[in-house]
Amino acid sequence: MQSPCFKCICCQNSYRESNPTSKISIIITCHREFIDAMASAIQPNSQFTNHECLPSCLELFSNLKEAYPHYCQTNVADEIRAHEYYHLSLSKHVCLDYIGNGLFSYYQQHGHHHPADDSIASSSSAPPPPTQQFASPNEPFFNISYKSVNLSTQLLYRGQESDLECNMRKRIMKYMNISKSDYSMVFTANQSSAFKLLADSYPFESNNNLVTVYDYENEAVEGMIDSAKKKGARVVSAELSWPNLRINSRKLRKMLVAKKNGNKKRGLFVFPLQSKVTGTKYSYQWMNIAQENGWHVLFDASALGPKDMETLGLSIFQPDFLICSFYKVFGENPSGFCCLFVKNSSISQLNKCSTSLGIISLVPVAKSFGDKDDFASSSSTTSESDQEIKQVSDQEPEKITTLFEILNWGNKSNKNRWKKVEFETSMSSDELECRGLDHADKLGLILTSSRARYHINWLINALTRLQHPHAEDIHHPLVKIYGPKIHFNRGQAVAFNVLDWKGQKIDPTLVQKLADRNNISISCACLQHIWFSKMYDDEKKTILETFRSGDNIKRGKLNCGVLVITVSIGMMTNFEDLYRLWSFIARFLDADFVEKERWRYKALNQTTIEV
Repeated sequence: MQSPCFKCICCQNSYRESNPTSKISIIITCHREFIDAMASAIQPNSQFTNHECLPSCLELFSNLKEAYPHYCQTNVADEIRAHEYYHLSLSKHVCLDYIGNGLFSYYQQHGHHHPADDSIASSSSAPPPPTQQFASPNEPFFNISYKSVNLSTQLLYRGQESDLECNMRKRIMKYMNISKSDYSMVFTANQSSAFKLLADSYPFESNNNLVTVYDYENEAVEGMIDSAKKKGARVVSAELSWPNLRINSRKLRKMLVAKKNGNKKRGLFVFPLQSKVTGTKYSYQWMNIAQENGWHVLFDASALGPKDMETLGLSIFQPDFLICSFYKVFGENPSGFCCLFVKNSSISQLNKCSTSLGIISLVPVAKSFGDKDDFASSSSTTSESDQEIKQVSDQEPEKITTLFEILNWGNKSNKNRWKKVEFETSMSSDELECRGLDHADKLGLILTSSRARYHINWLINALTRLQHPHAEDIHHPLVKIYGPKIHFNRGQAVAFNVLDWKGQKIDPTLVQKLADRNNISISCACLQHIWFSKMYDDEKKTILETFRSGDNIKRGKLNCGVLVITVSIGMMTNFEDLYRLWSFIARFLDADFVEKERWRYKALNQTTIEV
């Protein structure tokens, strides 16, 4: 892995100082200034008790830019969004419900004229017209087909693969800053498939321990735990200390550090660098401690922001396994695939007789060429070529990855004659265009991380300013934040709940449904593995809930945790998205808001919402 120097915008010039003590002082000063400036990003000392009297989006945006002059350096992200992801503005859709890495742009997928084209075309800085290498409008860029193969064998020999897969692998490894001399990679259907695939292949019979570090219920991890237990593994989870939800260091160290004369083959340590629910960040050093004590390390990079793989830590603590998710188009198509990376020196540790369904092939999309009207006028005629095309389509997907038979138009003098063409998909590395990844590369680590830092901290600041009106001089917050609050070094996610005027939590799933009706996509999650010290015993009784959710409904198991709302800030999130979420949450300041929504949707014959 490459390891470029990491610098934040506010102190990038100061890092040229050679004195280490001076550097530390500068960093501390920058952090303090950031927190102080965030307080003035909204009207100083202001609290908002009426959703109808909120400052305008423009006013608050001006305050943010005034508090942080460097914010304007992130304007290039807004320009990319306006041109490449214009569907977000046209549909007024706020996407705050998933995190990952987008492969393609909406403009690239649809490749047609949009309202911004006329003004953008006159700009010398405008990006080139999108290409149509993968699909015609409204078609996917690729399909997937499942393989039933051995993970170890697939990593060593790969087998037959299309040029699309080969080039996609190269592009992703370049984006992730991972060298093929260090790691091999397989595509999996999703994150759950990747975790289960590794669990089925990992030698828990001999390395019979599994330690995980998650502050929320994760179905993918639960699947790994089930597979490990079937192999006789001992499973333990790190605990997160209430109320900041940081790792309980004493307990985790005890789990990882080997006893004298103990078994050096400890097992598997599953570690995310940060929580994608609360935004809590964890130290790279836990990977180092695990490795020094004989553990294999699975690094879950699913919650990392764009370009975070370029930070220094991963070049030093190279994990044995790494998992990361990719989706097709932000705000349009969250389907895609997951990538499982295995360190080349660790492949030999995997079971060679274990075969698991989860590895996939990327199948290029077969498409027709020519005028759409001509295609429509001729499609009703069934010919011998049509039957041959159908036979090809019925073949096994893995055969189709390298050979297609398609209908192709002849010359214009013989338009209505179909011609069958066989061709092998050929796509050089230069031809594979993943504009979503290109945009992340263009923005870079410093800009994307700084933009996310401004946005997530502004949102937390704004949410904590919402207070229920009360006659007495008592604070009645509308929102309760879980985990880190305003902090320079936090992740781009925040977990919270909405409270009514009595201080009772409003059901997070209800808030999610109402947000969806307002074209705002947010998520719900369950905080788990929380450790309460004695001083929080009374709070523990009121905080923890017992319920059934997810796969545990089928298993008859009870969950113990805290149901929360969670939102994630992405590379293409803009300030208006945050303002719209904030102003929506503010509507719960009206004590009758939920009841009004119930009757409004009943009047519209939309009775699916349960209040």
